[in-house]
Amino acid sequence: MIKNIVFDLGNVLLNFKPVIYLHTQISDKTKVQEIYEKIFTSKEWLMLDRGMITEKEAINEICNRSAENTELIKLVMHNWYQLLTPIEDTVEVLKKLKHKGYRLYVLSNFHLLAYEDVTKRYEFFKYFDGGIISYKEKLIKPDKDIYDKLIKKYKINPKESIFIDDTIENIESARMLSFKTILYINSKDLRKKLIEYDVLL
Repeated sequence: MIKNIVFDLGNVLLNFKPVIYLHTQISDKTKVQEIYEKIFTSKEWLMLDRGMITEKEAINEICNRSAENTELIKLVMHNWYQLLTPIEDTVEVLKKLKHKGYRLYVLSNFHLLAYEDVTKRYEFFKYFDGGIISYKEKLIKPDKDIYDKLIKKYKINPKESIFIDDTIENIESARMLSFKTILYINSKDLRKKLIEYDVLL
C-alpha cells in the first residue's frame, strides 16, 4: 500500500530550461550554447548543488576561466532563478495527492539561494511534509546516501513509497532501494502512471 510520494523539483514541479532562458538574456545567439556550457555544465554548478561553494564564489571561478564572457556570465547569473517557474499541471497533481492523504516529500539537487527564492515565491511547497535538499546535506542524487537520509529522517518505508524524477540515473538509485518509481516525462504521463499505482482515480 502506497503511503508516501517523493518528488524531484527541477523539470518535475519547476521548469528548468536554461537554454530557453539564455535566449531571452543574450542578444548574440551564437553565444547561447557556449554560455550554457560555461555555467550549467560546470564543476561549480555541481558544487553549488553539493553546498560546497557560494554562488558568488562560483561566478568568480567561472568568470576566471572564461574572462572574455565575464559580462554575459554575470548577466545570466544575476537573475537566473526566474527560469524556475511552476509546472502547473504537476502542481495540481501534488495538491490532489495531498488532499487524498498521502505524505509528500521532496528530494532534489538544488542550490541554497535558488531554493530560498523558490520556496518564498511558490505556495505549493506548503504541501510537503518534509524533504531533503542536496546543498543542506552536502550530497547529491544519484548518491545512495541522500536517499538514505530521506528514509531515516522521515522513517519512510521505500516499499510503501513512489519516487518521481526526470533523470533515469536517479530513478535507478531509488529502485535499488525498493522505491516504486516514475520517470517523469510530462504531467499527463505522470497522472497515467499514478492511476496505474492506484493512488489517483
